[in-house]
Amino acid sequence: MARDTLTGSRIRERRIILGMKQAELARRADISASYLNLIEHNRRRIGGKLLLDIAEILGVEPSMLTEGAEAALIAALREAALHAQSSGAELDRLDEFAGRFPGWARLLADSRARIETLERSVEALTDRLAHDPHLADALHEMLSTVTAIRSAASILAEPGEIDPDWQRRFHRNIYEDSARLAESSRSLASYLEAEGKAAAESGTPQEEVEALFEAADYHIAPLDAGGLPGEVAQELGAALSPTARALLRRAFERYAADAAALPLPQVLEAVVVTGTDPLALARRFGTDPARAMRRLATLPPSAPCGQVGLAICDASGVFTFRKPLPDFPIPRFGADCPLWPLFAALSRPMSVLSRVLHSAGRQSGAVTAIAFAQPAGPPEINREPVFEAHMMIAPARARTEERPEEVGVTCRICPRAPCPARREPSLLGEPGF
Repeated sequence: MARDTLTGSRIRERRIILGMKQAELARRADISASYLNLIEHNRRRIGGKLLLDIAEILGVEPSMLTEGAEAALIAALREAALHAQSSGAELDRLDEFAGRFPGWARLLADSRARIETLERSVEALTDRLAHDPHLADALHEMLSTVTAIRSAASILAEPGEIDPDWQRRFHRNIYEDSARLAESSRSLASYLEAEGKAAAESGTPQEEVEALFEAADYHIAPLDAGGLPGEVAQELGAALSPTARALLRRAFERYAADAAALPLPQVLEAVVVTGTDPLALARRFGTDPARAMRRLATLPPSAPCGQVGLAICDASGVFTFRKPLPDFPIPRFGADCPLWPLFAALSRPMSVLSRVLHSAGRQSGAVTAIAFAQPAGPPEINREPVFEAHMMIAPARARTEERPEEVGVTCRICPRAPCPARREPSLLGEPGF
């Protein structure tokens, strides 16, 4: 692993300063937008010709991206201090510390970056073990085969004579099971190797789709202009895997339906009055709150109401769409805090729930979370509805009278005090499990 893990952050910072879209930089560097997104979030290493090409496009020396400037070092130290609030670090003397002891300052910043990388690796591996059905099936098959071999071998090892016919049968079973075990092992090794190579650029299919949405700032202009979802998905998702393209097309079909019900020009005029209130917007256009939430989350960054976050999950609690905010991160695969109103909405369908939340352990502002669950699809005779929940997140009003409720992101990294909803101890300490 490279010593410096901040190169991606510097690329992103320089690109934003130049006003360049992520998709444009990816195109000019001849890489996919999803791969650039992983680089900018320090989840993939970069070097060699690709680093030189990106530096040339951004108009900087490669050393500025790999070594950074003192401002980047101070920002990294500040972030490390904010993540360790109990350390009592003197934030007002960061400039002095970085100037007098640049080596120690760089060591602390690198240590913090390595910790974040390890935390992400642990989370990704845990999620994969928990949610990869092929891996689970392969391991189950291998364990079953080993058990069968051991059973047959134990019978042959028992004292006493065994009928020759039965002996031959057990020997044949052990031989056949051993061959099946060898084949299963090779298949599993090939699968893991292939998955590792594919993940080096794209990750899971859902991550590919999320990276594309993030690269576009969650606003798909061709669909707002009346483009056909299939054609737009084919064009924008040409570099995605087949599974990711299928997910992208389904997401674009919903986006196009939302855009038809709430046309962009009229919505931009309406939000000047309604702001980020999804109920007010829904009433104005005669639609449901969930559609209004999705539309607010996919407005262009220049929208007068500002940006909002959005989480959508199915009835099992697994995310199907996620747009996090800096003050409110959203984990993958639904391994999130059960105290979120998103999940309370599933038990109270067709009711709008609103809470003011604050992420535990973060020096960030409060957010207002509005959640709503409704049936997915039209009703059918003699069939129970399948519910889908939406939760829109927006910065809380400065003078809100409601006291923020402290919630976590996911139990694995939540520093919150003893909590009745906790599933597992935190990696950040012993919060009292």
